[in-house]
Formats: sequence, structure tokens, C-alpha cells
Amino acid sequence: MKISELFRSIQGEGLDQGLICVFVRLAGCNLDCAWCDTRYACEGGTEMTVDEVAAQIGRLGGTRVCITGGEPLLQADELLLLLDRLRADRYDVEIETNGTIDIRPFEEYASICMDVKCPSSGETSDLALLAYLTPCDCVKFVVAGPADLEYVRGVIGRVPAGPEILVTPVEGSDLAAIAAYILAHDLPVRLQVQLHKIIGVK
Repeated sequence: MKISELFRSIQGEGLDQGLICVFVRLAGCNLDCAWCDTRYACEGGTEMTVDEVAAQIGRLGGTRVCITGGEPLLQADELLLLLDRLRADRYDVEIETNGTIDIRPFEEYASICMDVKCPSSGETSDLALLAYLTPCDCVKFVVAGPADLEYVRGVIGRVPAGPEILVTPVEGSDLAAIAAYILAHDLPVRLQVQLHKIIGVK
């Protein structure tokens, strides 16, 4: 597996926000989002075996693992081997994905956080994948302003019943304006700022 970094920290977003988590950041991505804050993970990485990754997770301790990127589903074959190992070791696993690759092979092993790309990102997700989300999963929209929020309004109806819908403002955007829009349009979402950036951890 090509690993960009592997570390223990506080989960800054998603359903486990605020909880201690081990992060496995896989290298490589198939998108080039305008506001990407982990651009260093889009290429390179250190080759590690599944056994080496699992051993490092064990040394870091805890029960929660977040597999992120880059785009982790690009390394599907090795990722599935790792997920099987983590399930045997009774970890609670979440996968963060950009919504361009079929999530179904991974759902029996982990909850899915599907990051649906909004117009400001300059990229697009496959909205057909929303239909495969379960109540254990969530949908995240990273928004920069009104155009992105209008896009969110148009997509929400395609999210099946169950998954929580999160709206995360891009760093430096107008938080009050985004909150006001959500209130004015009564959007069924959770507004969530990036906690890890506020407290100054990875």
C-alpha cells in the first residue's frame, strides 16, 4: 500500500468528530479539488505491507480508525485486505471517499463518509453512488458560499433516508452567512466546522 501518513489524533469532522482516532492516509487521488488541504497526499507515499500498516495501527492504540487520502478506494485490493484484518481485530473503521468510486465492496467493513464535491471544488462526484449509502454512513458537502449551498439543496433529495448530511465550510469562508443560509432554507443538515484546524492538530 502507498501510505502518505499514519498518525493518532482527534477526529476533526464527520460522525466521530471530537473522538480519538488513528488516521491512515493513503497516497494518490483521482481529483484535483481547488481547496484541497491535503495536496501532499495526492502523489508519492511510502510502500507498506498490510501487515506493517496493521502493526502500526496497533502500536498507536485505540479502537477507531479513519482511512482517508487522497482517495483511498484507488488502492481497493490492498485496502480490502486491511479492512478484513481490522474487522478481525474489532476496530471501528470509517472510510472517507470523494464519491467517484463504487463504495459497495467496502460497506461490510466500514462506515462511509462520502464527500460530495460542490461547484467551488472544480470537480464532481458520482451522485448515483448516494443510493448505496446506509444509515451507518454520512454525506459531507464542503461549501465555500451560496452557489455551493444551492447545489447542496438540489442534491439532498437524492440522499436516502438514514445517512446524516454534513455541511462543512471551506477554511476562510463566511461561517455566519453559511449558517444563515441553512436557517433560511431549513436545510436538514448538520453544520460542522473543521475541529482539528481550530485546535491546531492534524
